[in-house]
Amino acid sequence: MSSYLTVERFKLLSLLPAKWVDDVEVKSPGFTLAHLEIKTDWINARLRKRYAVPFAEPVPGLVQFWLVRMVTLEVDLKRGVAPTDEQFQLVREQAKDAAAEVLEAANSEVGLFDLPMLDDGSATGISQGSPRAYSEQSPYVWLDGQGRTGHGEDRSRGGTGT
Repeated sequence: MSSYLTVERFKLLSLLPAKWVDDVEVKSPGFTLAHLEIKTDWINARLRKRYAVPFAEPVPGLVQFWLVRMVTLEVDLKRGVAPTDEQFQLVREQAKDAAAEVLEAANSEVGLFDLPMLDDGSATGISQGSPRAYSEQSPYVWLDGQGRTGHGEDRSRGGTGT
């Protein structure tokens, strides 16, 4: 198994002080890396049908951000925290938001995250639309069509739709 982040990179990006991560690693060696790997697998499993996972280097910053926010909660819980701690509430909300964003990205109808697509690593997950317009040869052509329709209705004496 591999992770999109090393433990050192996680410490740099996480809201938790690096010392807290080190304390968890002293008590439970390998805990942080194991959870980074598990959450990386979870992200890959959710995005596999739509995006080119595992992501090649450089891993999109957004994916790293999701991973940091989810694993920060796990490390904070392992370290031990009071459930009424306001910072812990923020960490928990961020982990929930990250998981929700991964699910949104996996949804092909509303997923608006710009990540490498499954078929081609250079394409992105946002499809680019093109202008949708209809143009006649002249701005007055519609009047000609409307006039023909009206003359036909007058000849048949039936009115519109008969």
